[in-house]
Amino acid sequence: MKRVKAEDTTISMDGPEVCRVYFETDKILFGSSTLLPGQTGGIDSGHPHSHEVFFVNKGEVLMHNTKTDEFYELHAGDALLVEEGEPHELTNIGMNKAVITWSCAPNPAAKA
Repeated sequence: MKRVKAEDTTISMDGPEVCRVYFETDKILFGSSTLLPGQTGGIDSGHPHSHEVFFVNKGEVLMHNTKTDEFYELHAGDALLVEEGEPHELTNIGMNKAVITWSCAPNPAAKA
């Protein structure tokens, strides 16, 4: 087993979205995103060979499939499966900070 504390994660920005990567192996990528009220993260073009799961830990968000123009409203405790190659962007539609955890499997960055 391996424990990772928030202060030991790799942090990056996707527009105003603060992204943290906790675990990255050949099989899975696991991280979190934080958005302040009204913020929209960058468009993720999707992963051609991976599924991605989003789980809303805190707040209210709107997931936009930019290819089909469909929207999914998610609240704390809700999850969403993004299938292979579906482009998407996340917007905080609530009045408080939104915290979302996500994972991709297999890891889209893993070498075949």
